[in-house]
Amino acid sequence: MLARGCSVREAGNHICSHAEQMAEGVLCSLVTVDRSGHLHPLAGPTISEEYSAALDGIAIGPGVGSCGTAAFLGQPIAVENIFTDPYWLPYRALADILAREHEVMACWSSPILQSDGRVLGAFGFYYKENRGPTEEERMIVAECVDLCSLVLEREEMKAENQRLAYFDILTGLGNRANFIRTVEERAKNNPDPFGILLIDIDHLGQINDAFGHTTGDRLILEAAHAITRNIGPEQSFRVDADEFAVLIDNDPSDLATVCTSILDAMAERNLQENSHTLRLSASCGGAICDPSHPSGVPSYLQHANLALHHAKQTARGSFVLYSDELTGAMTERFRVLQTVTNALIEERIEPYYQPIVRLDTKQIVGLEALCRVRTADGQVLSAGMFAEALQDASLGHQLTNLMLKQVARDMRSWRDRNIPLSYVSVNVSMADFDQGDLRARISQIFSQEKVPPEQVVVEVTETVYMDERDSKVGQTIEGMRADGLLVALDDFGTGYASLTHLLNFPVDIVKIDKSFVDRMSGGPGEVIIKALLGMASGLGVRMVAEGVETTDQALRLQRLGCGFAQGYLFGRPADRETTTEILRQAQQRSA
Repeated sequence: MLARGCSVREAGNHICSHAEQMAEGVLCSLVTVDRSGHLHPLAGPTISEEYSAALDGIAIGPGVGSCGTAAFLGQPIAVENIFTDPYWLPYRALADILAREHEVMACWSSPILQSDGRVLGAFGFYYKENRGPTEEERMIVAECVDLCSLVLEREEMKAENQRLAYFDILTGLGNRANFIRTVEERAKNNPDPFGILLIDIDHLGQINDAFGHTTGDRLILEAAHAITRNIGPEQSFRVDADEFAVLIDNDPSDLATVCTSILDAMAERNLQENSHTLRLSASCGGAICDPSHPSGVPSYLQHANLALHHAKQTARGSFVLYSDELTGAMTERFRVLQTVTNALIEERIEPYYQPIVRLDTKQIVGLEALCRVRTADGQVLSAGMFAEALQDASLGHQLTNLMLKQVARDMRSWRDRNIPLSYVSVNVSMADFDQGDLRARISQIFSQEKVPPEQVVVEVTETVYMDERDSKVGQTIEGMRADGLLVALDDFGTGYASLTHLLNFPVDIVKIDKSFVDRMSGGPGEVIIKALLGMASGLGVRMVAEGVETTDQALRLQRLGCGFAQGYLFGRPADRETTTEILRQAQQRSA
């Protein structure tokens, strides 16, 4: 039957009709039992619609008529008088319908079981006399129940495949395919504008790494509850591991208000994991979609994705609405990433070195290696021009890897030429820590060139140093210092680093940000630098002032007790050959 393309209802009606032909004078019905344990009439070509409607949705249980009891107990139930039997007393209204419409007096029901033993439904015989089944009828029903089991189990499998194809297993919400289909249907059937929100849980990957996927799943469920509480499950979808989508069908101009409500609801649903409080936060991007314009569903989704990406990059934890300006920004980002990718392939990445000097003697004690990209036409791009690439997980890792290798080779070359140099510092990003092998990479690369670890300084920006998504950064810093490497905290004062963090994760060098140096002359910068120098002295940390551009700044720093500085006053970043010559000249002057 199903192989010929008929529906499960048609197949059920065919089985019932066959049974009624084999058992003369008998009415037959087929009901299903859903996973919550409720009855739903499926087939019964001769049973009245009034009876079927009254039966629909009744929960199975002991004493729930013949079908409900048989399904609950998993065994046949024969009731010879539906007006006096205790199983039917609470359902007298159903008995009255059967008597009025069909002159039925008795009912015998048999459970339909799945191969794993779960009850899928019940197969009922209705009699116009007060009696139970005959042996011949038992044989007929046994055959019909087997057929029904095959039909219903196949339908269950079909429904399960449909559920897996269009619904998320963890949350029960529609998945990406479901979301795209829903958006396409909405755009096709209604010309009015509508809204799309994409909501991305912040730092879910790090939470999974630190606390396990069970905790991550709990956080996902909390996010789903917060969204559906505001929107409803029909308009909510889980489209990726850490990403949800929402279809706003009413007033799309109010996307920001809707999103704020969702984000506020998420903020209320924190998790407690042992001694850790996991705060649920998310970033959201939205787009208003107008079906009257020919851009189409792929463009709607792309716009929402661009807005979400922009929110994650510039306004994490908040909402960004798509505008045409975002497309320009993303096009520029793609251009930059492509430029860096090509430069990596063609080996046009090189370190430029800026001197770090002792303020009292102006002697060069170290160098900071700064990443530069040489374009195909020979232009040299500073790191600020491709900052996006440094944050990209893959490109950032590759850039650092290449820089480390080139710096190690340059240091080996200078050592072979007996050029004295205390250390060279290299910058690393969060992408390097996320990779998980930063400590091992640095150790391997510099040991291959036989460069002592105490001559290598790893610079970590304050924002990376303060990243509390997990303990990855702190553990790696501790490990590198144990290996003999020095660690510098870069751009100190621009983020949120505190003395507490310096105590918990000590570093060897703190680099005072240029913004404080610029405000030294008669301003608060001098007061802050003086306090920082006192703190550094107490902690045994070396201080380096960045961005020193004038003699006045250098003298003020020296009077305050700052021992080291770097900036244009002492030298601009230069390539390897130029730096080698500068180091040679410095060596000759000190000879």
